[in-house]
Amino acid sequence: MGVVRRSGRGTAQHADYGFFGPESVTWKVWSYPTSLALGFLRAVVVEELDPFLLASVAQSGQVQARPRLRYDRTMQYFATVKFGDTASVLAAADTLMKIHSRAVGTDPVTGREFDANDPDSQLWIHLTAWHSILYTYEVFGPGKLPAHEEEQYWEECARAAEFQTIDPADVPRTREGIRAYFEAYRPRLIASEVAQGMMDFLLDADAIVLPPELPAPLRRLFTAATRHAVIATLPRWMRRLGGTPQPAVVDALAIAVTRPVIRLLAASATLQLAVLRVASPRTVPVLEPVLRGTPAVAPVVSTPAEAYAAHGPTPREQYAALLAARARKEGPAPYPPAHREPVLDFA
Repeated sequence: MGVVRRSGRGTAQHADYGFFGPESVTWKVWSYPTSLALGFLRAVVVEELDPFLLASVAQSGQVQARPRLRYDRTMQYFATVKFGDTASVLAAADTLMKIHSRAVGTDPVTGREFDANDPDSQLWIHLTAWHSILYTYEVFGPGKLPAHEEEQYWEECARAAEFQTIDPADVPRTREGIRAYFEAYRPRLIASEVAQGMMDFLLDADAIVLPPELPAPLRRLFTAATRHAVIATLPRWMRRLGGTPQPAVVDALAIAVTRPVIRLLAASATLQLAVLRVASPRTVPVLEPVLRGTPAVAPVVSTPAEAYAAHGPTPREQYAALLAARARKEGPAPYPPAHREPVLDFA
């Protein structure tokens, strides 16, 4: 199914509203332009402090070898789950499971085994993304959500977790619960030299978001603005771990300069799509119907339970089968060092 075209008008449409739809808080927050660079960039920077995620990233080396492609594909995946139609979301979940099924090995920092499909690791990535998207929306966008909308946001976060190996019961449903989760996870984070190097690399956002043919002064300006803005959203202890100190006056200046730019973008769907075509072209077909307010062919919102009843095994069930296969010395082989992943679309 995926994106279809309305005959005669050429307007992109989704087949249905997937699992959230225009009445959801997810659409309200994730479609706001703070998510495009600042929210996603904050999430991937913070995630590098987890040694198991870092080991998985370092195993392939593709973040540094093909940063724009990896960013584009990550944006496409998250956008598909939030805004894609039912069939596209289920296909994206299956694709992610297959990609992660070979991302296993030994973490060189802790000496422990890592598994990209492990529910604990998946929860760290999931909550870091949802928290970062909401937090940048609050700092650079309209501000905090009303209490009932924030409650709905975290309920929808738990719904999205069902497309990974995460048990939705493990997803906190309140701001206090999210804070408690990150506080409990904090002792597991490691400020290794590799982690700090990767965080520094990701904060040079022009290498990730902008095409290389753009003029160097524009690239430097973009990187300086996004770097300072993202660091301004990090707690002090995390800055110390990541080796990214920044004075409070720079925080205030970065927020003051960035906020009006974001609000200017938010006022124009055409401008947002123009920026998106530069930053993440794979995401454009997913977001264009949403930003333009184009209704789906079938304006229906599904539940994960309904969808998987017809589709087949859930990611958690697939992971259980994968673990059973590994116990029998079967299943997909781990990725070799410095492998090159195929270019896969999630829609």
